[in-house]
Amino acid sequence: MTLRTRTIAVVILALCVVIVITSSVLLKPKAAASGVARPSPGATAATSPAPLSTSRAMPVAAIPATQLGTRPATTLLADLPVKPALPIAGYNRTGNFGAAWLDEDRNGCDTRDDILARDLSAITKSGSCRVVSGTLVSPYTDTTIHFVRGVKTSALVQIDHLVALGDAWQTGAQSLSQTQRLDLANDPLELMAVDGRSNDEKSDKDASQWLPPNVAFDCTYVARQISVKVSYSLWVTPTEHDAMARVLAGCGPISGTASTLATG
Repeated sequence: MTLRTRTIAVVILALCVVIVITSSVLLKPKAAASGVARPSPGATAATSPAPLSTSRAMPVAAIPATQLGTRPATTLLADLPVKPALPIAGYNRTGNFGAAWLDEDRNGCDTRDDILARDLSAITKSGSCRVVSGTLVSPYTDTTIHFVRGVKTSALVQIDHLVALGDAWQTGAQSLSQTQRLDLANDPLELMAVDGRSNDEKSDKDASQWLPPNVAFDCTYVARQISVKVSYSLWVTPTEHDAMARVLAGCGPISGTASTLATG
């Protein structure tokens, strides 16, 4: 083999080496070059991350209690979402809001006795909790009731949920956690001792369907309902909003009331 022939052979060999190296670089997977992890060939859809749930409980007490207690009720109402009511299908008082009455504040007394002790005057008790008698001036009728605990007399004084639980269920409580619903049903902000007849007449009605016969109490009634709805991230229906706005238009300055039980 002549010198010329050997030189040509070396050049051809060098070119072949360059071609092989270049090909291996060009054909290298882009995933490896970019550092992006790829699923292994045996991976299936079952090993992929599950999609995030969109059915989480709504946040509670979006407005801090310190602010809720100082902001005008008209402002709080303006901030509430206005939406149609959801169907009441699936509503169950005990299943959704717990048995009446619990001890959600852990003070050793059930909620009914707590509210009776708060709202009645001249009370007598059996033990440290059980209210057995007292006097109530019902805020709904401005009438005086002499309460005596007993099978035939206890129902004369009842504990009303200012935002009826059926109404709460239709305006956002379905999205609350069970713990949040138990708090709502036993929150002193939400509860008031009233005459039994008014409580029965009100039932699950909102402010567009029922207001207290005692017109002088309407402003307080509506402002407390708004405070409850704000505290538990509920909404108002269009007719409920308009009814509340009409009541507040005839009131003097009135602020919201802070919940002592709702938590963020």
